[in-house]
Amino acid sequence: MHRRTFGLGVAGLAASVAAAPSLGLAQEAKKVTIGVSIPAADHGWTAGVVFHAERVAKLLMAEHKGLTIIVKTSADPASQANAVQDLAVQGIDALVILPSDPDQLVTAIQQVKDDGKFVALVDRAPSVNDNTIRNLYVAGNNPALGEVAGKYIAEKTPEAQVVVIRGLPIPIDQQRQDGFDKGIAGSKVKVLERQYGNWSRDDAFKVMQDFLTKHQKIDVVWCQDDDMAVGVLEAIEQAKRTDIQYVVGGAGSKDMIKRVMDGDKMMPVDVLYPPAMVATAMQLTAANFYDQVPVSGNYILDATLVTKENAQNFYFADSPF
Repeated sequence: MHRRTFGLGVAGLAASVAAAPSLGLAQEAKKVTIGVSIPAADHGWTAGVVFHAERVAKLLMAEHKGLTIIVKTSADPASQANAVQDLAVQGIDALVILPSDPDQLVTAIQQVKDDGKFVALVDRAPSVNDNTIRNLYVAGNNPALGEVAGKYIAEKTPEAQVVVIRGLPIPIDQQRQDGFDKGIAGSKVKVLERQYGNWSRDDAFKVMQDFLTKHQKIDVVWCQDDDMAVGVLEAIEQAKRTDIQYVVGGAGSKDMIKRVMDGDKMMPVDVLYPPAMVATAMQLTAANFYDQVPVSGNYILDATLVTKENAQNFYFADSPF
């Protein structure tokens, strides 16, 4: 129901933008400050987040003359909590935040919301994710990311022995894992082992080396992130293991999409989880102030299965991710 309601809101947004001249210059010049707090570009996906946040900040400020957008990147939850406090001191009207660890940042986010500011939460939600903590939630479909991968593996290799490389021990990781388990339910797919790779290609490389040492036969690797897939593929290549049929990652990095496009047998598919979702949250937050459209609820993007047949639709050569 949330997605349907929000769809109507987006339609209304389009109508209000078309009628913008009738709002007059005063509306466009209205002073609004939006703070954007995001993780530092410590791997490919977050580099994409930073790229899209900075890109759309410029576009929105050019469109709305009274709008100021302040983008702050942070290396860890403690520094991100400080960044949120700094933004609040600067007198923001709204906060768009993709938290590095949502439960560690929930107090800082709550303080902004309790101060009457508009809060858009992106991607990583705390354990309690409702209108007491934010006005808007924009995210990829984490359960579907896992379920789409699981169903593909169950259909392509129904008796596969699989190793799983998880992300970080936070709620969206569990959502993806639960979705994967649902996707393989009823099949003869066997999960040999699961370990955390921390969404890092280096950590995933080490985890995959450990898997290769422990298990003499592995059919498929599922890892929640395309950066981790880079480390996984490198470990497999170095070990010269030929038993592994393919790897399924997630996010839709341009390098992995290119592999899919080219028919790489080790990367036959990918599952989308676009970093541009931060831009969507910023655009909708601006619309809340300038386009006279009430913005609230959940906006969940689809977890599309990228195949050789449709990969060209998702390949952007100029993207940093």
